[in-house]
Parts: sequence; C-alpha cells; structure tokens
Amino acid sequence: MNYKYFPHTDADLQAMFQKVGIKSLDDLYAEVPEQIRFRGEYQLPEEMSEIEVRQLFDKLGAKNKPLTCFAGAGVYDHYTPSAIPQLLSRSEFLTSYTPYQAEISQGTLHYIFEYQSMMAELTGMDISNASMYDGSTATAEAVMMAVAAGKKQNKVLVSETVDPKILAVVKTYAHFHGIEIGVIPSKDGVTDFSTVTSQLSPDVAGVLVQQPNFYGIVEDYAGFADACHNQKALFIMNSVAADLAVLKTPGEWGADIAVGDGQSLGIPMQWGGPYVGYMCCTEKLIRKMPGRIVGMTQDNRGQRAFVLTLQAREQHIRRQKATSNICSNQSLMALWTTVYMSLMGKQGLKKAAELSYAGAHYLCEELLKTGKFSLVYNQPFFNEFVVRYSGDVDALQKRLMENGIFGGIKLGADQLMLAVTEKRTKEEVDNLVKIAAL
Repeated sequence: MNYKYFPHTDADLQAMFQKVGIKSLDDLYAEVPEQIRFRGEYQLPEEMSEIEVRQLFDKLGAKNKPLTCFAGAGVYDHYTPSAIPQLLSRSEFLTSYTPYQAEISQGTLHYIFEYQSMMAELTGMDISNASMYDGSTATAEAVMMAVAAGKKQNKVLVSETVDPKILAVVKTYAHFHGIEIGVIPSKDGVTDFSTVTSQLSPDVAGVLVQQPNFYGIVEDYAGFADACHNQKALFIMNSVAADLAVLKTPGEWGADIAVGDGQSLGIPMQWGGPYVGYMCCTEKLIRKMPGRIVGMTQDNRGQRAFVLTLQAREQHIRRQKATSNICSNQSLMALWTTVYMSLMGKQGLKKAAELSYAGAHYLCEELLKTGKFSLVYNQPFFNEFVVRYSGDVDALQKRLMENGIFGGIKLGADQLMLAVTEKRTKEEVDNLVKIAAL
C-alpha cells in the first residue's frame, strides 16, 4: 500500500540502495560512533483519532496554571487582536520559506515591504531590513555591523544597563568574531556618560545602549551620538519596539543603528518564543546591514510589484568573509507585528503605551504606600521599575504565585522588578498590592 507521506516502496528503496552502493538505511549512518547512537524504543504513543488527539492536548493544557503576569525584563504580556491569527493563515501571506521567487511571492514580499516601512517610521531611521531572529541576536548583529563599518576598529562599548541576557549573546558573538567588548559602568541605574568619553578611543567601533534600559528607566542619551561620531564610532540603541510609540526615537537620539525585539508588538509571550528582532539604520550603512531588503518597483505592464532588492552576496557564497551569516528568514513573526501595527494604528500604539505607563506608575505608588517597598532608583521609568522589599522576596513571590500572580522578577536579595502592560486592570493591580501588604 502507498501512503501519501511515505511514498517509497521496498522496491524503490532497494533501487536507491543499489544506486548509492549500500545495503540498508543503517549503512548511511555507519560513520556515527556507536556510543552516541540511540538504540532504545522511542516513547511515542499509538495512533489516535482527531478527537483523541484534541482530548490529549486539552489534558496537557489543563496542567498549566494561568497567572496574571507582572513580569517583564524583555518579554511583556501585551494584547493580541484576535484578527491576527486569522490573517496570518491566508495563503498569500503564509509561506514556509524565503520568498526568492518574486512571481509567486507577492503577498509575502508586500507585507515585508510594509513591515520595513512601519519599523523605519517607528524607530525614526532611514532603512529597515526584513526582520531578524530575535532582539538579542539582532543586537549582536549590530555589534558586528559596527565593526565591519569601522574596518580597523575592533572594540564595542556596551552600557552596564543593557539587559544581561542581551549582553551574554553579544559576548558570545563577539568571542567567535574576535571582537573586544568593553563595559560602560552605570551610576544610579543609568549609563555613566562621564566615563563614555574617556573610554572612547580610535579602536572603538560602536557604543551600545538600551532604551528603556534593563531596569525600565528612560535614560537621557543627549550627547552620546556626538561623542561617538567625534571618534568615528557608531551609536547603537536597543529599544522595546512598542515603547517607541511615545518615547523619543533612536533616530531622534542620533543613533546609527536601532535594534531590539518586536515581541511587544502584539506577539504573545508563548513560553519564550518565537519572537522577531528588528534592525534599522541610516542610509549610509545599508550595505553593511545583514539579512535582506524588499523594494517596490513596476513590472513590464506598469503594475506595482515587490522584489528582493539588496542582500550581500557574501552571505551566501563567501560566508567566511560575510558580516553576517543570516541568509534565510521565514518572517512569519514579522507578518504578525505588521498586522498588529496595521490594526492598532498610530493612536492605538500610543494608547497602549500610555496605559502601560500609567498602570506601572499607579502600581509603584500603591506599593510605596504600604511602607514595605521603596524605589531602588530615583529615575524616570516607563512601564517597569525596581523596588526594594523589606521582607523576604522569595516568600512574597510564592504568596503571589499561590494567588495566581506572577509577581515580577527577583534581581537581588531584596529587590524585585515589576512590569505593567495595558492588559493589567486596576483590580489586578490592587489585588497584587493587597497581597504584598500582608
């Protein structure tokens, strides 16, 4: 019997074995050491009907304990319009691979073009590429891009207020590319600008900062771009995408490269991924940018058409000499954020950001009133902040968890970082404060 997904008969297999000079499929793996080969039985269930599969996953899902999330640190519980999953499944948009064949990929190329346009406007930059894997790797790619643009410059300075997870990825990339990473110290929760100018030297290719920073603080980066450019270094800014709806954009700060994660643009937290990274830059850096760019043109009938416009050929055929080895990206999550931004519009994005800001400040004020909390940093913050707790932080988080609340992220023995988004109601905030005050 022939099966749709198992088309080869025994005769087919024997003919192929004879052609390549083997006797069985096992011969294909003869060079794999025996000590690392799995010889046991796979723990796979028996076949099931559709309803049985659904029941199985319903039982597995029931084991999850839904929590009201007040944690952030790069991943935020934002609202997702229900129209997004429906639009993503449309055949003109959904693709399993890169849209190399323009004649059959117009829907995919079109949404990537719109994504680029929206991200360039959101960041205030000239150019956006067709999305990156996630915010951390996008930031690491920006560091390599700065070194490639600087040629003989081989060092990048990173602010101490950058998310430690992002810094860890940057350091990993840098290690294998021979790039030196220097850390700019912080003072009172913000980058110490007084040390930036002293650390800038002819071998520095770029300076990386975060806005808002890891602690949720909105930093003042006045003078950073000028200081970098005076030393022929690039200014790189990592930002939470949704926050740029109301904050001063990287372009307004004079950044050369803007990167970050787009998860805040309506992508559910979904246990850590998949997410999408963004990268935007000034026009003069366009040929150093990894990934690809989609452009709009006209076909021979004068109709609007979308095509892959620019990508460094080294990324495919001279990979050892390439700035980046990114050569493929399916862009499904870029489509997700594009639909989100289209549905929300400028005012919707702004309103969601304002609600997040207001909710975080309300929570902070109410916690301070209990007398058990104090602000760690007396700095302006957006929708995330760090407080010092006079009691046992572990016990507090356990108590919140028992009441259905994911109560922030522990940063130190007595420090807790809390985040609020537009999804958190006043009742939910008041409930957290009530439990924390016990």
